[in-house]
Amino acid sequence: MYRETELVSIGKRENNKKRNYLVINPLQGKHVPVCPGKAFELFDKLAEIVKKEYGGEELLVIGFAETATAIGANTAIRLGARYIQTTREEILQAEYIYFTEAHSHATEQKLLKADIDKAIGIVDRIIFIEDEVTTGNTILNIVRKMEEIYRRNLKFSVASILNGMTEDSMRSYEEKGIRCHYILKVDHGDYGRLAQQYTDTGNYEKCDLSGRYEAKEAGFTGWMDTRRMVDSLKYQKSCETLWKDMKASYGFKKDESVLVIGTEEFMYPALFIAGCIENEGCRVRCHSTTRSPIEVSADPSYPLRTRYELRSMYDSDRITYIYDIESCDRVFIITDAQSTEESGKNSLINALMKKNSEVHLIRWC
Repeated sequence: MYRETELVSIGKRENNKKRNYLVINPLQGKHVPVCPGKAFELFDKLAEIVKKEYGGEELLVIGFAETATAIGANTAIRLGARYIQTTREEILQAEYIYFTEAHSHATEQKLLKADIDKAIGIVDRIIFIEDEVTTGNTILNIVRKMEEIYRRNLKFSVASILNGMTEDSMRSYEEKGIRCHYILKVDHGDYGRLAQQYTDTGNYEKCDLSGRYEAKEAGFTGWMDTRRMVDSLKYQKSCETLWKDMKASYGFKKDESVLVIGTEEFMYPALFIAGCIENEGCRVRCHSTTRSPIEVSADPSYPLRTRYELRSMYDSDRITYIYDIESCDRVFIITDAQSTEESGKNSLINALMKKNSEVHLIRWC
């Protein structure tokens, strides 16, 4: 089983008065570059816990954006369940179920209502997947919203890598019949103090739109959008097809170093492809861009050293970030961003080119 030192590093949120700290999991493949095999080993552990409990039920798995979308997708695939993620993006002409994530820098979350309508009549249980549950209030918000909308007895569970809920919070879940599963119980009592002691002495790279490096761009078909409900096994097949197409197009040599970058909510396909490349005998790291503004520090015990400011590939008016870019033989950005607006693409490529000379942009959309 995992120890807290393996799954918890404390980062300091930038200008967030609601909660000054962020729990950074170095094995999650989000903020910190990770060997994909280690990420999937962790994700599979959570899926095993859930599968033992609900092997005979029809399940809808909901992964929380943006940090738990890969964990959620992997859990659904291991269970053979239906899957959908929460999102902060817009789907045209769609009606949503809205709820809030109060401590976040971007509080609004939503689910596509038409797909939840469809699921309610055919699933036995809804399982929310999070990387970390602290108070449990976000999930209570959406449970109450669903009960209000659908007016029926629904079964809910929550599964997370970390659980930091207090005894009172756990009791409130028990009273509502919400079952909790997790890999590691943690105590958040000291996290705020730990975050406060760090100073922002790291390296801050401002958004660079000046250069227009020519990344080698390619598009592949077969994309499935997990902001809509999907059959997880069909989704896995589509990711496998993407890998076959990429392998045929690029080839991978044993022992070459490869960096794979996902974009914001789009984490699972990047991690999956990174895992496939790792299985070819390459030295691989994977992480993704994020909306989270986190301070960086030169302190040796702090998890993040360098922050690169970016424009979002989904919305050029949105600021996003990537942390601690590594130098590798080849870099692959894998995204489902459909926008042809250049600033998001250029800012990410410019950041990557500070440490790398060969960058490929893969659009799967």
